[in-house]
Amino acid sequence: MTRLLPALRGIPRVLVFGTVLTVLAIGGTFLLDPYRNFQLATVAAYFCATAGLTLLIGQSGQLSLGQAALMAAGGYGYALTANAMTDAGVTGIPRFLAGLLAAVVVSAALGWLLGLAAARLRGPYLAGVTLTLVIAVPAIAAVFSGVLRGDQGLQIAYDGVPPVLERLIAVEQWQAWVAILVAGVVVTGLAAAAGGRLGLRMRAVRDDETAARLNGVRSGRVKVTAFTLSSVAAGAGGAVLCFATQSVSPGAYTLAFSLLLVVAVVLGGLGSIGGAAIGSALIVLLPWALGAATAALPLPAEVAQRLSGNLSILVFGLLLIIVMLAWPGGLASLGRGRRRPAAHTRVGGASETPDRPPEPSAPVTQEADPSPAPPAGQPSATAAAGARHP
Repeated sequence: MTRLLPALRGIPRVLVFGTVLTVLAIGGTFLLDPYRNFQLATVAAYFCATAGLTLLIGQSGQLSLGQAALMAAGGYGYALTANAMTDAGVTGIPRFLAGLLAAVVVSAALGWLLGLAAARLRGPYLAGVTLTLVIAVPAIAAVFSGVLRGDQGLQIAYDGVPPVLERLIAVEQWQAWVAILVAGVVVTGLAAAAGGRLGLRMRAVRDDETAARLNGVRSGRVKVTAFTLSSVAAGAGGAVLCFATQSVSPGAYTLAFSLLLVVAVVLGGLGSIGGAAIGSALIVLLPWALGAATAALPLPAEVAQRLSGNLSILVFGLLLIIVMLAWPGGLASLGRGRRRPAAHTRVGGASETPDRPPEPSAPVTQEADPSPAPPAGQPSATAAAGARHP
């Protein structure tokens, strides 16, 4: 990617590549059958959640185990709004946009509250708060069963293909289009935020919060912003998943699923948008591939029943161990690991280095700097100048 359009940098580059990849993904739906398009829509919904999670963990260093709860908040917000719009006689794209907006608002509010806690907690204490949230999802659905319908969840009205596209695509392809468009907008926004000043501030807080504060970075505000952005992405993913499956229930957003999202982000590569895409594809395709392989084997019914659902967890665990031992940077670092800097190429057994300016023959006397040098591993004031709050 970095070799294409080298003159284009910064946010314009992110917008261009995000638009191109989104268009290519939409074009690729014409090559897939309806079931594969449904899988692609599911991958796009998970991609929103994992992209927000990799921004939160990989960029700002805040551990969250409650991403599934934020997806559930977005899914319920979308379902309630879509049903209300249906009762009011609003259908089609306006109903979807209203539901998506409600999902983003609900999840953003919940993420803002979590961000306030993150500004005061860290490490296992913060993880415990987010873990409590995802565990409480079934209880909340049961307490407010009159609105959320308890364990059965909510059903939404059928969202068909717009009349203009009815003769061109099937409903599964339309769902994939919508999911890809939403994921493209959400992920492009996250990538732009990570590559700008906000991303620099988040990395400063992640590496050394004390040094970041000394250089003018408001760490509390950065943490709240990171949690809010991650929650918006998760809420959008929950809304898209509800749109594709036409239902939302607490059983779909369990603790196991929330931990699986974290595993997917680590497998793909923390802090990498491409790694989030790889992890999202693994969540959908790996259980499907293992199920197909198990069904093709002549196994007894009892053995097949025990392997169903458990084999994928075992494979995910083994894959996580192997990837962390072989490629600590995740699967997204495979291509980067093969590159070697040109300055260290060896010719005839001797290493060549680029020409350097001649060193002065005598030391130059300079005035002593009254400010002490920063400890090793901490960013200097010059390096963190871009991280100062405007």
